[in-house]
Amino acid sequence: MPDMTAVDTPELVVLLDDEGRTIGSAPKADVHHTATPLHLAFSCYLFDDAGSVLLTRRALHKKTFPGIWTNSCCGHPAPGEAMADAVTRRVREELGVEITDLRCVLPDFRYVAIAADGVVENEVCPVFSARAVGPVRADRDEIMDYTWVPWQQLRAAAEFGWAISPWAAEQVPLLDAEGVGHRS
Repeated sequence: MPDMTAVDTPELVVLLDDEGRTIGSAPKADVHHTATPLHLAFSCYLFDDAGSVLLTRRALHKKTFPGIWTNSCCGHPAPGEAMADAVTRRVREELGVEITDLRCVLPDFRYVAIAADGVVENEVCPVFSARAVGPVRADRDEIMDYTWVPWQQLRAAAEFGWAISPWAAEQVPLLDAEGVGHRS
C-alpha cells in the first residue's frame, strides 16, 4: 500500500476580503498573476548581534520579482497557522537559521506592487523583526544571494531608490520611524 503521507499537497495561501477578513484559501501557485486576489503574507527583517540587517536576493525562477534584493524573508501563513509560527517556519526553511526576539512591528502593512511582467503582489503583510541565531544556510531555490548591511545603508538605499523590492522600499522608512534597526 502506498504511503499517503508522502503525497505532496499544494501550499495554500489565505484569501482576504477588502476588510482583511479571511474568505477562503487557494493554492499559492495559482494566486500570483495579473489579477492577484488580496491575500495574507508577512515580511521579516533579521538582525545580527552587530545590528546589521540581512538582505536577500530572490532566486531568478521566482514567480514574483525574480532577482530583486529585498528584506530577509517573506512568506505566507498556511490556513489556521499562527503568524509567528509561519515566520519562524519560513525563516528556518529559506535561511536555515533560528530566530529570537520576534516581534510584529507593522501589524497593518498592506501593499500592491506590479512587477515588470505584470504579475501583481496584493497583500496584507504584517512586518516583523527578529534576531538571527547562527550562520545563514540559504535555500538556493529561494535565495540566490544574501548580505548583511548596516541599517543606515538599507535606509539610504530605500530613500534614494536603490533597486530593492517595492514592499521593502515602503517598509524601511516605516520601520525606521518605529526605531527598528537603531542601536541603543
